[in-house]
Amino acid sequence: MRILALTPRSCKLVAGCSLQKRERLGEVMTGNRNIFIEKAGATPAGRRMIELIERKGKGHPDTICDSVMEAVCISLSREYMSRTGRILHHNLDKGLLVAGKSSVKAGGGSILEPMKIIFGDRATDSFRGIPIPIGEIAETAAKEWIRNNLRFVDPEIHISFQNEIRSGSTELADLFSRSFIGANDTSVGAGYAPLSDAEFLVLETEHYLNSAPFKQAFPETGEDIKIMGFRQLDTLTLTIAVAFVDRYILNETLYFERKDAVKRAVEAFIEAREHPFEEVRVELNTLDDPSRGEGGIYLTVLGTSAEGADGGEVGRGNRVNGLISFGRPMSLEAAAGKNPVSHVGKIYNLLAKVMAERIYSEVDGIREVSVLLCSQIGKPLDRPLCASARIMTSGGASIEDVRKPAAMIIDDELSGITRFTERVARGEFPVC
Repeated sequence: MRILALTPRSCKLVAGCSLQKRERLGEVMTGNRNIFIEKAGATPAGRRMIELIERKGKGHPDTICDSVMEAVCISLSREYMSRTGRILHHNLDKGLLVAGKSSVKAGGGSILEPMKIIFGDRATDSFRGIPIPIGEIAETAAKEWIRNNLRFVDPEIHISFQNEIRSGSTELADLFSRSFIGANDTSVGAGYAPLSDAEFLVLETEHYLNSAPFKQAFPETGEDIKIMGFRQLDTLTLTIAVAFVDRYILNETLYFERKDAVKRAVEAFIEAREHPFEEVRVELNTLDDPSRGEGGIYLTVLGTSAEGADGGEVGRGNRVNGLISFGRPMSLEAAAGKNPVSHVGKIYNLLAKVMAERIYSEVDGIREVSVLLCSQIGKPLDRPLCASARIMTSGGASIEDVRKPAAMIIDDELSGITRFTERVARGEFPVC
């Protein structure tokens, strides 16, 4: 790989280039890959005055949508390979979860109307005379994910399925038959590393609340968990919503007893973790109002608000690192359900995350790094319009010290794009 540090002569080759601006930013370009390395600001995310971080647990309606459609995508990719020897064009990122209707009651309520999952968007349903049962594949994959992740939801009883997947556009499907696989969209993927202490604690706390040991100790807690982390200087406030399952809650008194026990368990979990905060406040189910009886406590029949209160939609939830971090670089692309071969809305977001993590862990002298990858529709995936890394250095290192090794990692990952997309197709990278 040839790295070109911009000089007055080479700068003229770039339209609208200002040498002074480029020297100030510390940019470089490499070969034909359009890799740029620039110096970031001086304050990392974890040391700013304010941080806001959200995590939607696996039982949240939006996360259910993302997870189900990604499970369908992985299953469909596997079926395409089995039936045709290749992954065919598909994008299943327009899924919708329509809330059902439930009657919640202390001691055990009932489901009055099932939830509905609508499979949307496009997929190839035949290949050289070989029919491919898209709807059947989608429903089977969705039911399997639900059985494995939502303890109280029976997909045969509590959910109905509606298949609205249609044949793909000829132009986009044609991308899959070309000599190289080009990007099927003009889009930007974003990733960063490392997670801040607050981001890490938000993510770990939700994982703890939805872990098997926690569910064994607190079976009354459902999978629908949402955490909003608010850090102000060295104080972190975690506002947590946990759906309680009504069959375990015989009355309001027991609800508040169990709620207090869950709160204490979370506080003990956090106290046992290594973190730099002077104080971590845990606030649980803040909408509760004891004066309103059963109507003032957070009960569900199945452990998810999707049973009767909230719908869900692909792309409205966590980004590919599992968080929604306000103030961080972020793409609004829905990664879940997009095809793993050509859709940069999935591939570039996952790849940017991997690049950032590699740069942070493998290059000395880096405090924080963010990566942005921009594609052009139809152009090769390994030749983005722009691959940009913004780096904050540490330990006396300068941008000059880290520029070349950072660029080499980006170049290496782009060179191995085919191996990377194969791993994506196998579901090796979580998308929510």
